[in-house]
Amino acid sequence: MRYLQLALLCLIPGLGFAQIAKYSNEFLAVGVGARALAMANANVASVNDVTAGYWNPAGLLLQKSNVQVGLMHAEYFAGIAKYDFGGISKRIDSNSVAGITFIRFGVDNIPNTTELIDANGNVDYSRLKSFNAVDAAVLLSYARNIPKLKGVKIGANAKIIRRKLGEFGGAWGFGLDVGAMYDYKNWRFAAMGRDITGTFNAWSYTLTDEVKNTFAITGNEIPSNSLEVTVPKLILGASRTWLVWRDRVSLGGELNLINTFDGMRNTVVKTDVWSMEPAFGLEAGYKGIIFLRGGVGNVQKMKNVLGNDITTVQPNIGVGLKYRSFALDYAMTNIGNVSTSLYSHIFTIKIDITKKLVK
Repeated sequence: MRYLQLALLCLIPGLGFAQIAKYSNEFLAVGVGARALAMANANVASVNDVTAGYWNPAGLLLQKSNVQVGLMHAEYFAGIAKYDFGGISKRIDSNSVAGITFIRFGVDNIPNTTELIDANGNVDYSRLKSFNAVDAAVLLSYARNIPKLKGVKIGANAKIIRRKLGEFGGAWGFGLDVGAMYDYKNWRFAAMGRDITGTFNAWSYTLTDEVKNTFAITGNEIPSNSLEVTVPKLILGASRTWLVWRDRVSLGGELNLINTFDGMRNTVVKTDVWSMEPAFGLEAGYKGIIFLRGGVGNVQKMKNVLGNDITTVQPNIGVGLKYRSFALDYAMTNIGNVSTSLYSHIFTIKIDITKKLVK
């Protein structure tokens, strides 16, 4: 019963016909791609591959191949939760690119003990079942150059969300993202608006009378159908790359400012309506083959064991290898262990199906 209560507490939104949820669809805030995660998710301006379908769809225009495929697998909470990404992007012509992104975050084989005790009060382990708690999303992306505005790229995502809690209930959701990039001299500036129109999740539940009785006996509130709204988030970014030592070594950096508008959060800048947190990442490369990455993010204020206010950050590191049409990236996140999740090893594979460039 404890597993079921924990899953419901994490995944079931509050009651009410329509409500703004501060941490709605948080599985879509984790990020995709080991490169970006190694750089503390500072990636809306420098992203240039298939993962741009998540970070900033305008960045799809920067991929060098006609078709690119990306896959990622990660595990959180000592392997209890599985997090996967798959994406494909295809250049339509010299001014436009389309892509599809799939994301899944799930906890599988959770014991369901609501029917463990039979009608006579006896524990019957043959009645023990299991269920999965899964969050999934599909992002349909389109990006286009603006020929009349030199250096300007725009993109948009239409995303379909499916959240499922075994046979107990689930939600369908829909939302839109928009992104833009602007190249000025050697700098690139970007803006990414997530859930720009608000993302709506319609929750429905199918609880049996036995489950309802169990909830009532244990003091848990029985959920009802509801509509959950995720408010917009605006991420601003700036990046630049320098070539040094005979143009063999590259050094790039990106700064992101993550702005939320759903009330006060535990961030560097916070008000009753708006909060902002920074994220910064660095990448050093040699001949475009080997890369070393690092970043800091998740800057928060908290109290130590003495009750004094302190500021904590989450450092991440990673490496990358690219050879011809194949790229392998690795990241170790949360190496400072400042959050509730233990550090995670993340791998991403990217493959260029065709290398012929479109002129």
